Amino acid sequence: MKTVAQILKLKPAGVVSIGPDVPVLDALKLLGDKSVGAVLVMDGSGLVGIISERDYTRKVEVKGKSAGTTLVREIMTAEVVCVTPNQTNEECMALMTGKRLRHLPVIEGGKVVGILSIGDLVKDVISEQKFIIEQLEHYIHL
Repeated sequence: MKTVAQILKLKPAGVVSIGPDVPVLDALKLLGDKSVGAVLVMDGSGLVGIISERDYTRKVEVKGKSAGTTLVREIMTAEVVCVTPNQTNEECMALMTGKRLRHLPVIEGGKVVGILSIGDLVKDVISEQKFIIEQLEHYIHL
């Protein structure tokens, strides 16, 4: 299994983030513009939360709030589960499954260096399985 650092190298550099004191509507526009399911909530360079499509669907309109007047800090998930670059895909998948998460920020030296989605991890597993199958097929044909 690859490490988080190896998986991050295969992704575009940087993370999508937003401030905690902006309207949720801005976060929704950012989610759509970047085609992502979650964005990190940063106060300067510090991670203070994460906001996802799930947060919006469960905490805004159905609760009688408006995306235009509700601030990100009011609905974000403040207790963010993070991983480090040396953790493995397997560890991340177990963490995501156990805690029912879809996104994991990656922290190194107290700073955010990336974010992994469940899709990133599944893509890596499929890639690794494909490689193993090709190696086995090559071995069989020898």
